[in-house]
Amino acid sequence: MRSSDQSTRDLVRTIKGAGWDYSKTRHPYFEIERPKGPNYCIYNRRHMAVCFDDHSTEEGYWWLRCQVAVLHTGELPIQFEGPDAENLLNKLFTKDFTKVKEMRCGYGLACYEDGGLIVDGIVVRLDKDKFWYAQADGDFYSWARAHASGLDVKISDPDVFVSQVQGPNAMKVLALACDNGMPENFGYFAVSRVSLGGQEVVISRTGYTNELGWEFYTEPHHDPYALWNHLADAGKSYGMEIFGLDAMNIRRIEAGILNAGSDFNHTTNPFEVGLGRFVDMSKDDFIGKSALLNVSRGLRHFGIKCISGEPMISGEVNKKGEYIGIVTAGAISPYLKHGIGYVLLERSAFNFDEEIEIKCRDGSMHAANLVELPFYDKLAEIPRGKRIDTPKK
Repeated sequence: MRSSDQSTRDLVRTIKGAGWDYSKTRHPYFEIERPKGPNYCIYNRRHMAVCFDDHSTEEGYWWLRCQVAVLHTGELPIQFEGPDAENLLNKLFTKDFTKVKEMRCGYGLACYEDGGLIVDGIVVRLDKDKFWYAQADGDFYSWARAHASGLDVKISDPDVFVSQVQGPNAMKVLALACDNGMPENFGYFAVSRVSLGGQEVVISRTGYTNELGWEFYTEPHHDPYALWNHLADAGKSYGMEIFGLDAMNIRRIEAGILNAGSDFNHTTNPFEVGLGRFVDMSKDDFIGKSALLNVSRGLRHFGIKCISGEPMISGEVNKKGEYIGIVTAGAISPYLKHGIGYVLLERSAFNFDEEIEIKCRDGSMHAANLVELPFYDKLAEIPRGKRIDTPKK
C-alpha cells in the first residue's frame, strides 16, 4: 500500500537512446499521446498515463464527468482457449462462469487457498471455449498456468490492449464511429464486434469509472493509427479528449471501485472489503471456497469523507487517539468539493458515519467520517444508462 513520500513520486520518462527497458511495453497509442507530455506508471509491465503536461487532473476529471474521455490502460488480457477453459475459470474465480453467456462479460475475482485476494478484472467471453481476462495489475498468469495442469486449455498472452471511452457522450461517439450503426443488445456488460473505420474491433460495455462508457480492444492485426484517427474524428464534436489515471482515480473513488493490490490484497478476504456479492458460495468449488466458509465477514473497508483536507495514501487512521487502520486511497473531489478516499481498518468493529481522524496531505490529522460506498449513484444507474447525470463544472 506504500507509495513514495506523498510529496514526490516516480514516473516513467522517455529519453533518447537504447538500454535497459526490456520488461516495459508501450501501448499502440504511445506516439499519439507523446505530444501531450505523458507521465507514465508501469502497470502489468505496460505504460499507463497517470497525467499529461497539457492539462490538469481537474480538467481531465471534468472531461470525464461532462463530456467524454479516453484512457489507454495497462490492463493485461490473458487468453483462455480450449474445451476446459470454462472449467478452469470456474476454478480460479469466485463467480459461476457457467452462467456467463457468449459475447457477455463477468467480474473475475480470484482468491488464494486461504481466502486472501489476488487480483480482479473483467472476463470477456468471446466464444463457447474462448475467453479474455483483462486483469488488474498483479501476478495471475503463472497462477492460472499452475492450476491448469491436466486440463485441455491453452493460456496465452494475445497481445491485446484495452482502452476506455467513458463519460456522458461516450455512446454518442460510439454511434458515430460504428460503420454499420450501433450494435444490437449492447447493454451493460455486453460484448460486441463492430466495424470501426473498416476494422473489426471487439468492444464491451464496461469501464473503471461508473460513468456511461465502453471499452475497445486493440489486437495485433489492427492498424492502431487508422483506428484512433477514426475514433478521434467521431469524438471531435462531443469534446472527446485523452486523459490520465489521476483524473480517473477521483471518479473511481467516488464510485466505490477498488484497486487490486492497494485497496485489497492477500491479507483481506472478499467480505471484509465489500466484495462478498461477487462470491458464489453455492457453486461446487473454487480456490479459496473452503477457507471462505469460516472467515470473518465483518466489513473492514470503508469510504471516508474529510471536509478539511485530502486523505494521504498510507496515512494512519485513528479513533480517539488509538491507531485503527490505514488510508488506501485519497483525493479531493471537484464535484463533491471535499476530500474523499478509502480506509482499511485493522478490525471490523466500526459503523457508517462514525467519526475518526486521518492523516492528510498537509501532514496533520483531520476529522473525517466513515461512509458507505459509493459516494453517490448508489444503484449504479449512470453506467447502465438509466440516469443522465452531467454536472455543471
